[in-house]
This record gives sequence, structure tokens and C-alpha cells, in this order.
Amino acid sequence: MLNLGNITMSKLRRSQKNSAKHRTKGLHPRNIHRQGYDFQSLIKSYPQLAPHIKTNAHGNASIVFADPLAVKSLNTALLQYHYNVLDWDIPTGALCPPIPGRVDYIHYVAQLLGCTELGTIPPDTHSKIKLLDIGTGANGIYPLLACKIYGWDCVGSDINSQSLKNIAEVIAKNPTLNDSFTLRMQHDKNHIFEGVIKAGEHFDVSVCNPPFHASLDEALKSGQRKVNNLARNRQQQLAKQLDPCVSGRQSLVAPANQNFGGQESELWCSGGERLFLKKLIKESQLFSTQCRWFTSLISKIDNVKPAKKLLKKLGAIDIREIEMMQGNKITRILAWTFS
Repeated sequence: MLNLGNITMSKLRRSQKNSAKHRTKGLHPRNIHRQGYDFQSLIKSYPQLAPHIKTNAHGNASIVFADPLAVKSLNTALLQYHYNVLDWDIPTGALCPPIPGRVDYIHYVAQLLGCTELGTIPPDTHSKIKLLDIGTGANGIYPLLACKIYGWDCVGSDINSQSLKNIAEVIAKNPTLNDSFTLRMQHDKNHIFEGVIKAGEHFDVSVCNPPFHASLDEALKSGQRKVNNLARNRQQQLAKQLDPCVSGRQSLVAPANQNFGGQESELWCSGGERLFLKKLIKESQLFSTQCRWFTSLISKIDNVKPAKKLLKKLGAIDIREIEMMQGNKITRILAWTFS
């Protein structure tokens, strides 16, 4: 019998039967992660995940979400097993996105575009759907999922050349992505769409996970709160046992660690989320004929109302606030169109 540290395979199977009874609350109906994680299959696909599997307080198999390496290993396994993305990796300190929530965003965008089934093209679309990811980062998660789940053509842009270099290496290891996922450098940090969208080019939708924080200090404090909450939930100070993720001047390094990481452009910018949204909305109007729908995640509910007010002022004809729920956590997608 295979022994995974303190968890045997038979115990792992029992754990998965128990966890299957409790679906992840609120995920999109199409989200395959609604049933939780099939750790047995994930380990078969990616054996490096095995050392990170632990028993949680409820007696179920899980990982320590305060451990960055465990989170990255889980992501690599999920992408490999469910989406056939091989050798996904990110630099130390880069943003490590929770896969189920990112999958939800793509499904809600597909619903917005009228895709009723996986791979279905809306009746008013005469060619393959084209998605633009603003700030794709080193993980490139939204285009990867959109390509693999729906077969869309995707462009990922970023202001960080090292981030683009990393995701380019992932694409190179997955030949099926060569023709569907392309990368573009944003050379001017004062612009978002300008310099990325080419003359005469048209996108069906843009997605964005904006920097949430206004400064490094704010981001560090947020990371510390997250780790403290994780430790309290597990009734132990797991974060104190971990080594910090150090990756140069631009990496976010929380004293008790930032389990999902994040570099400067990924987590904070001058003015924080509210100012970034303002810039995104204003510039979207200039490209209203080249992108059918613009969307963005909004982490802070206080930023929704001013964003909607600005959109109305600029003449958006359809504005939608889409709630996404994972467990007890609610995040929002703001979507708008000018045509």
C-alpha cells in the first residue's frame, strides 16, 4: 500500500468520499472543481504533489494552503490532470492563483458571450472567440484555461518582461497552445489597451485581475492577515514554520509568507484597485469598437459603485455586476460594453 507520509491511499480514498458529500459552495455549474479535489488522481498525474497532502481537522485529505510550494504543486497537478497543461511553473514569489476561482471567471465570461456549452460559439459570432488578458502575469492562467476549456484564441499582455518570458516557456512546452495563446509586451505602464490592441484588431472580451493594493505595505499587511486566518482555521501557527519566498526587489515577501505570492505589478500599484479601474474604464472607451465586452475582477465592494458611475458617464450601454462565490468568499466581475 502506498504511504503518503501520514496518509495511506486507502485513507485518501475514504477522505475523498467524505469530501464529495460537501460540494464547494457557489462555484459555476460548469466548474469541474465543484466536487472538490480528487487527490488520488492528481497524485497519479503529478507525483510531486504527494508529500504535500495532509489530513485536515475534519479528517479529510488537503494541503497546507499557507505553504507556497504546496499551493504551486496543487496548481501544477490540477492544470496537468484536468486541462492537459504540462510543466506549468512560476518563478518564486510570483502570483500563484487559486484554480477553481479562475475557472469560474472563464465560465462566467463564456456565459456573458452566450456560450451555452463547452466550445459552443455564440450565434452572432462568425469565428473563434478571441480573448485579451490584461496583466497575464507569469502564470498566464486565464488564457490557459480559456484555450483548454473553450478552445478560444487568446492574447496575454503584461508590463513585466520576465513574467512573459516565464509563460512563454510554458507555452513552448505545450505545442497545442502555440497557435492559440500569444503574448504581447506593454511597454508603457501608463497605458492598458494602447500599445497592445493593434489597428483593425477585434476582441470579443477582455479579462483582468487588477492590482488590489495601493502600496507594498498594504499588500504585505493583507498577506499577513491571510496567513493568520489560515493558521487560526487550522488551530496552529503553520505560517511560522515556513521560509519566506524571496525573489528579488519586486517580489512580495510577507514576513509569515504570502501563500499565493505576487510581484509588484500583480498585487499593487499607485492608487490601488480604484485608480486602476478608473484608468481601465477610461481607456476601454477609446477601444470600444475593437472589443465587444470589457470585464474586470473587483475585490473591494466599495469600488463597484464609483466604477459603475464612471461607466454610465462614459456611455456604456450595458453594465453587469456578476457575483462569484467560493465557500463563504464573494468576489465580483464587472462587465461592460459600449456597443
